[in-house]
Amino acid sequence: MRISATQRIQNENRIRAAMDRLLRGEIPPSGGCDIKTLALEAGVDRTAFYGTRPYAHLRAEFEHRIQQLQHAGETPDPRAAQIQRLKVEADKLKDRLTQANSTIEELTTFRTHALSRLAAQHEEIQRLRTVADPKTNITHLPPTRQKLIGPC
Repeated sequence: MRISATQRIQNENRIRAAMDRLLRGEIPPSGGCDIKTLALEAGVDRTAFYGTRPYAHLRAEFEHRIQQLQHAGETPDPRAAQIQRLKVEADKLKDRLTQANSTIEELTTFRTHALSRLAAQHEEIQRLRTVADPKTNITHLPPTRQKLIGPC
């Protein structure tokens, strides 16, 4: 179905008004800053924005303006900004988790080696206590008994 020149101008004006609203961040709850939402807001069939259709130049303009905003560090769609922020945060958390796991592994290895060294030192001390050097004047005391705590 063909539309008249007047209808086309009215449609383009509605599309530009919807484009401005979306780029200002006035995005409906069920939409995003995209062609689908633009078409719904302007009351135009979405297919009119593709190929050689009448509003393809407006789609290109809309995408260009979105890119300009993104290069300027602005995001018209707060959900897209939130998604990007959450992705960055998730990457940071993954890095922290990797670092924490590495630290835990290092500390576990250190603990194992420290316990091995302590056990070896204890065995050496026990061995040295049993070896009596006849040249030294050492009196061996009997092993101490541990006191029992509690009612007898």
